[in-house]
Amino acid sequence: MTARLEINDNLAIITLARPGAHNALNRELKEAFLQAVQSVAKDDAVRAVLLTAEGKNFCVGQDLAEHVDALRRDPSTAMNTVAEHYNPLIAALAGIEVPVVVAIPGACVGAGFGIALAGDIRVAGEKTTFATAFTGIGLGSDSGLSHALVAALGPSRAAGLMLLGERITAAQALEWGLVHKVVADAEVVDTAHTLARQLAAGPTEAYREVKKLIAASNTGLAEALERERASQQHLGQTHDHRAAVDAFLAKEKPVFSGS
Repeated sequence: MTARLEINDNLAIITLARPGAHNALNRELKEAFLQAVQSVAKDDAVRAVLLTAEGKNFCVGQDLAEHVDALRRDPSTAMNTVAEHYNPLIAALAGIEVPVVVAIPGACVGAGFGIALAGDIRVAGEKTTFATAFTGIGLGSDSGLSHALVAALGPSRAAGLMLLGERITAAQALEWGLVHKVVADAEVVDTAHTLARQLAAGPTEAYREVKKLIAASNTGLAEALERERASQQHLGQTHDHRAAVDAFLAKEKPVFSGS
């Protein structure tokens, strides 16, 4: 099982469980994760959600080996996963009416970053790092990142993260307001679990209303997801994307031609 769902005393715990691959998002994980999120969203007994991951890293984004296979089969359909998996996953995760706490150990990259930002409260470890990574392989963004980063940071810092692809530390993420709390790496899951348990025991209807108010102050997710889908569909067929993915798998530095 690549994603697990447990429900205990009104708290739903969703765990990304592909630690040997640093929780890279292959089709199996994306489908299991989406199923878990949709199940939680329909369960009226759930009053809070904890999203966490096995292993040292939260999620390093799309499984590029699987993506290369899709590119080889048909570049015109290789990015269909954005519409089939990422868009419904982020929409469902962001649409959960009760609080979602995200425990973020290690690397949080690409679509993993977008997934983390779709939650409400994020707890990171001292060594946690964040990066968009998409332009490094000739792509734009997906998983709601263009929407979430601009909303959280403004266009300038969002552009810096998205264009340059630089990693930021947990301390920077805390300073910029991307995470709620930074704790010792060994305490990330326990701290997030405590917060989620607190929320599961709190005024659930008030939390629902708070989430509605916050969402209403920052509209446009559906539009952002559609723009990202169209962009990724185009960029997935470019020479630079294919060359960069091949270089990544060969552990070489990509050379971009601009095409």
